Amino acid sequence: MIQRIQSIYLLLAAVVSGGLIFVFHLWTNVQDVLVYAADNVMYLGLFLASALLSLISIFMYKNRQTQFVLGRLNIILNFILLGFFVYQSLNLSGETLVSEKGIGMFLPIISIVLLVLANKAIKKDEDLVKSVDRLR
Repeated sequence: MIQRIQSIYLLLAAVVSGGLIFVFHLWTNVQDVLVYAADNVMYLGLFLASALLSLISIFMYKNRQTQFVLGRLNIILNFILLGFFVYQSLNLSGETLVSEKGIGMFLPIISIVLLVLANKAIKKDEDLVKSVDRLR
């Protein structure tokens, strides 16, 4: 069923990863230019892959185990994206590229929280189905 709570969490994660990247900037560089995820192909690809995985996971409701695995893969993808942001902001020396961090750098964290909540609800549904199968 699509009207489960994990579908809401997955849809919100897809909106955060696919839609809010065009609204919030990642950082401001030295020339006071706002840098969005659409300006870098790698960041844009990772964000859109995360949104696509969330949308695919919504429609895998008949196979909860696959839905759970796709959620875990999406969490790993968001951790990789977060790692790129940390590397970009901390490892570069001085004020070369990143001058001021934007709220867009925290979007993977929001997405990870939503995906963890979705996986928790998927696990709860799977446990409920297993307990009902034991009673038969």
